[in-house]
Amino acid sequence: MSIFKDLGVPVFKTGGIPTIDLHTYTLCVGGQVENAYRFLWQEILAMPKSQVNSRLTSVSGWSVRADWEGIKWNDFLNRISLRREANHVRFITVGGGYTTVVPLKDLENPRVLLAYGVNGEMIEVEYGGPLRMVIPNLWGYKSCKWLGGIDFIEQMEGGYWEDRGYTRSGIIEPGLTLDMNTKGRRPIKGGEVTEF
Repeated sequence: MSIFKDLGVPVFKTGGIPTIDLHTYTLCVGGQVENAYRFLWQEILAMPKSQVNSRLTSVSGWSVRADWEGIKWNDFLNRISLRREANHVRFITVGGGYTTVVPLKDLENPRVLLAYGVNGEMIEVEYGGPLRMVIPNLWGYKSCKWLGGIDFIEQMEGGYWEDRGYTRSGIIEPGLTLDMNTKGRRPIKGGEVTEF
């Protein structure tokens, strides 16, 4: 059982959980890039692996700290030739049922990860496996689960939750959150949660 199931982390599955076969899975990268890319699962696993301790904080009122494993965003960018026009990134689930857009500058946080593991285990499908974004400085709806596509684009646009009233920026606001690790309510000051 994973840390998320152990801690009772809620499962959100807007549009349902896709069926993903790792033998045929590809991560498609396009938009404002010099060349389009299609990374197979084994190619993703062959990229430089990092471990990052950070929180995923949900706009719905909870936050969980974990040791995430995967590819740091900056290491991933080293594989891509961006065009000058690229300044935002559209993340897309497998099957395209969910999208969200993040400014490139918000992805400069050194803890942003294309994550496939958590606390020594592969991320379970309910929680976004095999591959999901972890963007600890933004609300969790920006950390796209079941990652199937990354498009580099020229401007901000809406996404699944943004078109339903959530902020396009996704900046974590001050307030209270339930720390899933300790089951205690904790105040947060806004931005990435680093105080606990």
